[in-house]
Amino acid sequence: MFAVIKTGGKQYTVAADDLLKVEKLDADAGSTVTFDDVLMVGNGTDTTIGAPLVEGASVVAEVVEQGRNRKIIIFKKRRRQNSRRRNGHRQSFTLVKVTDILTGGAKPAKKAAPKKAAPQAEEAPAAAKVAEEKPAADKKEEAAVEPLFTAPDGKDDLKKISGVGPVLEKKLNALGIMTYEQIVGFSAEDITRVDEVLNFKGRIERDNWVEQAKELAGK
Repeated sequence: MFAVIKTGGKQYTVAADDLLKVEKLDADAGSTVTFDDVLMVGNGTDTTIGAPLVEGASVVAEVVEQGRNRKIIIFKKRRRQNSRRRNGHRQSFTLVKVTDILTGGAKPAKKAAPKKAAPQAEEAPAAAKVAEEKPAADKKEEAAVEPLFTAPDGKDDLKKISGVGPVLEKKLNALGIMTYEQIVGFSAEDITRVDEVLNFKGRIERDNWVEQAKELAGK
């Protein structure tokens, strides 16, 4: 079964379990959104076309991630006027996963209510168990992050790269990544290794780190 929906001034053909990148929606990751502007619904040879919308049809999806696309560089130059202008833009998006296509006015199924908290008497042993397990978990996390590169002598402020904060900078330093020059020289294999270790899911390429590092390094 498929449907054609309209959102953000664009039309998309979707089916159950599809991952879809749409214009930014005001919703948190993990929440459910419903698209009511359904232009067409099809199931095999049975297709219903709206006029303009299909009455009683909707598409339900779960918000997977709020993110931003790669930076687009806009460069303007006026000949013989000593005038140059360079701007960058990163469009925000929302990544959603289609969970259900509903017709006939059907409503999305409600999520199961969270389980009630255990009695206070049982919480104390559980808290003690977590306290015992936490150091082991911390050691495991520290052991998992091992240097991937040989750290140079100098050190740049990696926080100037969009999306890199103090915590992420420490993780990059722990991997041996200290300077803009190292990021400029990343190969496809280097990017893949860092992605896997820090579970970035393509963040380096999505946020265009290499181009940002070139600008910061003055290249």
